[in-house]
Amino acid sequence: MSYYLLIGIICLSCFAFLIRTLLDHRGWGWSIVSGGILLITGVLFYLNPQLAGIIGGSLWGLFLILPLWGCAWVNQLIYQERYGEARKLALCLRWLHPADGWFEQPFILETLEMGQQGKISEAIKRLHPYETSITSTGRNATALLFIMGAQWQELLQWIEHHVPERVLEEDAYLVTNYLRALGETGDLNGLLWGLERYEGHLSKSGNPIPLNLARLFAFAFCGQVDRVCHLLAEPLVDYPSHKKKFWRLTAQMAAGQNPNVEEQFLALQESANDFMLKKAIAWRLSHPPQDLETILIPFSWQTLKRLQGSLQQERRYGTALSLSPRHAKVTCSLIALNILFFALEVAFGGSKNTDTLDQLGALMPYALWHGEWWRSISANFLHYGALHLFSNMVGLYFLGPFVEAIAGGWRYLFIYFGSGIGAMYAFSAIAIAQGMPYQRLVGASAAIMGILGAILAILLQGWLREKSQVAAKRLRLFLAIVALQVTFDFLIPEVSFLAHALGLGLGFTIAMILFPQGVK
Repeated sequence: MSYYLLIGIICLSCFAFLIRTLLDHRGWGWSIVSGGILLITGVLFYLNPQLAGIIGGSLWGLFLILPLWGCAWVNQLIYQERYGEARKLALCLRWLHPADGWFEQPFILETLEMGQQGKISEAIKRLHPYETSITSTGRNATALLFIMGAQWQELLQWIEHHVPERVLEEDAYLVTNYLRALGETGDLNGLLWGLERYEGHLSKSGNPIPLNLARLFAFAFCGQVDRVCHLLAEPLVDYPSHKKKFWRLTAQMAAGQNPNVEEQFLALQESANDFMLKKAIAWRLSHPPQDLETILIPFSWQTLKRLQGSLQQERRYGTALSLSPRHAKVTCSLIALNILFFALEVAFGGSKNTDTLDQLGALMPYALWHGEWWRSISANFLHYGALHLFSNMVGLYFLGPFVEAIAGGWRYLFIYFGSGIGAMYAFSAIAIAQGMPYQRLVGASAAIMGILGAILAILLQGWLREKSQVAAKRLRLFLAIVALQVTFDFLIPEVSFLAHALGLGLGFTIAMILFPQGVK
């Protein structure tokens, strides 16, 4: 069963990744990797399923999961302006994924580190040979030349005359700096129009940071102090503290709220160790903001209002399936409890020993209906093998925090156990009716599917009641996940489609009862 389960996970994840990269018309390197792993695993499956699981799993972990995790880590380090650490990690990762600009990334990161340290002449000397290059590295190098000197007008002219629209749409780094340059040069209407134009492309980049930075620029230059503070407190919480202060002061200057803003900018400039920040502050003080009421046209005010609404919707629905969930104490406790039960399985004879599973509380419909009610609870914490446990805990880690944040701890537990225990009783009733009273069932899958059902209910209500496009987009994603799960259930005979379906339906129903008017 373990090899079939692993092969199913590999094939479904690679197929989903291949489809996504092909539809986005970007990341051809990822398309080759995921397609290659899918092909190799499929061929080996017909020859030797066990060998397919071993080789396919190794390729999947080494060339897909590890680079994806590393890419997210590098992006986080760049965002925190820890360029030296990001460069060292990128030097290792580029050998696992040499396409999509990864091989040139350490060069850019080293140059950023030099600029941050004030070694501008050395950085410019390194960048000049790339000024006429049309490669991704050349474009980013040229943009850096302008950014290091706070030459925002020159950056705008270069992008408008030398960067094709198609290229700009696909480069989140250039887009965010283009939008910032519009704000720095006082073209606030152009900034808001540009954000309206490129918002969809930024959201498809797979990294939420560029989109949130673009929103930060728009709100800061337009004096929306509260929105800036919200962005810096939640989606941009890991932004460097000195940059947070810089953008808060920018918003206050634009809004005219802080009479001492110039003195605070000067104090920040004096204390900063970042040379590029010092240049940015000098530019800000020499280019004070203009009167927003006379500059912004009606379209711009409407865009600001829409951005505020989008931010509220993303705060409510956008964290579903987050790769780095926050505030998930109950979810982590449930994961720890599952791991503890697995340790008991190993200690009492092995997680694949049916006698051990029966003694610890595996579900058997006959026993449940003859008074052993506790099996409906314990069976949710038992797993058949390490891979079974791992796959379920990964699902719980990614799905649980969203419902926990929306519902709160107690209602989250009610959904989890209501789905899991309810599915065990319903499964037992159906099994007995079909003449299979001794069919054994273990695993947290039904409870986790209940969490998935609750997510569907929350997103559905957000779409129907609030007309939220964020909720609608996430709903489509989770419906695709359900479709993949159903396919997976039918491909792997040892997996109980019935238990999964029951858990999904119960979770959806419970959430609809708990949130009859949607979430607030």
